[in-house]
Amino acid sequence: MTYFEELRSNWRPLLAAMIGLSSGFTALAFTNSIMGPHLIKAFGWSKADFALLGTLGLMTLIGLPIAGRLVDRFDVQRTALIGFIAGPISFVVMSRMSGDFFFYLILVVIQNLLCMTTTSTVFTRTVVQHIVRARGMALAITASGPALTIAIAGPLLNNFVTDHGWRSGFIALAIFTAVGGAIAIALVPTRKIVPARAAAKQPKGRDAYVQLGRMPVFWIMLAGITLSNVSQFMANSQLGVVLQAYEVPPRQISGMISTFAIGVLFGRLACGVALDRFSTPVVAMCVMAMPAIGQFLIAADLGDTTVLTGAILLVGLSYGAEGDLIGYLVARVFGIRIYGTVMGLMVASISLGSTGGALLLRATLKSTGGYGAFLVASGILALIGSLFFLLLPKRAPHNVEDVIARAQPAAG
Repeated sequence: MTYFEELRSNWRPLLAAMIGLSSGFTALAFTNSIMGPHLIKAFGWSKADFALLGTLGLMTLIGLPIAGRLVDRFDVQRTALIGFIAGPISFVVMSRMSGDFFFYLILVVIQNLLCMTTTSTVFTRTVVQHIVRARGMALAITASGPALTIAIAGPLLNNFVTDHGWRSGFIALAIFTAVGGAIAIALVPTRKIVPARAAAKQPKGRDAYVQLGRMPVFWIMLAGITLSNVSQFMANSQLGVVLQAYEVPPRQISGMISTFAIGVLFGRLACGVALDRFSTPVVAMCVMAMPAIGQFLIAADLGDTTVLTGAILLVGLSYGAEGDLIGYLVARVFGIRIYGTVMGLMVASISLGSTGGALLLRATLKSTGGYGAFLVASGILALIGSLFFLLLPKRAPHNVEDVIARAQPAAG
């Protein structure tokens, strides 16, 4: 079977993952920025209180490892069903709110935790289970689904809420999530294609974590991902502010943010192709090092718009490529049987690095008053993190699942 034939013959898991991610937590994370101004105006909430929602990224440290363990213990369909039931219900409840901010905050916390079961940690498992030769491209296509959904559905939702009100907007989100989730779950193939050694009995949660903790490759990946993502939050929420601090005109900032978005999409596709064709550790190192180079160029403050645009492009390319890279590395190094367990921990480590980065930014801003120190320091950490990936095995190991399987009888 050729490269593209494998993609065509496995269209069901590919489409299921795309739709699932596009109607699940990853795509719906943008709704706070649309609904927020309307809720603040309707209920008189303070902007300071509403800013508390920004701390909910820490929920991933709890929710993603749990979601990953659930998908390994059960399957994609039953795990995703949790989020696609909780999501619509929570949106319907939000549409009936009377103005208590802390009630809304509790709802969002519950929604965040339960809807982690609709993230890439869960849905990419069906992709890596069925697609091997074209796995990098398949993960890239899957990761592009939420970005396209946000680009199309974001303006539509904003206009709908403006015309019909925020209560109707939440009902529309409930319908969108329910319908998309139902289609995605129905498309997930029920027949599992896994290596023979992966068909062994699932280890208990504690046993799986104990065995992972004894594997140097696990800590290498965890350290690399955490260090490389110290500046990740900047791309999510601080990019415009940083550019403004370097006296970039507003019109140019808009263009550079568009360049960042283009870089994200192109980075996903380019990384997918590269992973399928070149040395995985080298590709991983290059992907994780790109934002550091971009940050150094921004910090240098050369006053050249072309250089600054190139720096933003590098940050966007890496940001987009990382979504493919982590899933590919987890499947390649740890196999399918414990894919969700490891994936949940690795994606959660992004939030760990990002939270550390936010604290580092706060400290450097207080001491220097500018962004240069943070850009250089986090860039150095990213370079160090990128080098960890060169320590990964050049060829896909075949014994990781067996190590855990052999440990299982003694643990039982």
